[in-house]
Amino acid sequence: MDLCHVPASREKGWYLALMAPNVKGPNYAWLDPSRLYCHPQGLQDCVADLLQPFQGDAIDMVAGIDAMGFILGAAAAASLRKGFLAIRKAGHLCVQTAAQPYSDYSGREKVMEIRADGISPGLRILLVDQWVETGGTMRAAIELVERLGGVVAGVAAICMESSEGGKWIQERYKCSHCVPPHLQPRFDQHQ
Repeated sequence: MDLCHVPASREKGWYLALMAPNVKGPNYAWLDPSRLYCHPQGLQDCVADLLQPFQGDAIDMVAGIDAMGFILGAAAAASLRKGFLAIRKAGHLCVQTAAQPYSDYSGREKVMEIRADGISPGLRILLVDQWVETGGTMRAAIELVERLGGVVAGVAAICMESSEGGKWIQERYKCSHCVPPHLQPRFDQHQ
C-alpha cells in the first residue's frame, strides 16, 4: 500500500481505487474502505467531496453511525468545526438512550442507540456513514434523530447504492456521496 502516492489529477472519487475487495466471503461487505482512511490525501479529499454540497448549509452537529461512520463522521465534524455524536450499536452506552430496531445490509436484525440528551429540538444534524447499501441502518438513524426532535440537515456516505432504501433516502434528504455517476452502476452491482 503506497500511502504517499497522490495522482497528479485528483478528480472526485480518485481515492475509491484505494479500497480493497472482499476476500472473506458473503458475511462481509463487498468492499473495504479502511485503506482509503490510511491515505492522508485520500481521506482529506473524500471528506472534502462529502462536505462540498453542504457548504453554506446550517449544520449544528455531525452524527456518525457505528462503527465505520465514526471515522468519516469525526473527520467531517473536525473539518466543519462542529461537535460529533456517536450513534451506537445497542448495549454500548452507559447513559439514558433512545433505541431504534433495524435490519442491516445483511438482513440481520439489530438495534441502534443514541444518548437521549444528545439532540435537542431543532438541532440540525448531518448523518454520516461509510456506506448506504439497503438503507436500513441510515433510515433507523434518521428515525432516531427525528424522534428526538432533531432535523436531518443531510446524509453523507462514501457510496449510496441505488437500492430501494437508498433511493428512499435520496428522495427525502439532501445527500452526498463520492461515487462519480459513470461508476454508480458498477457500485450498485458490487463490481
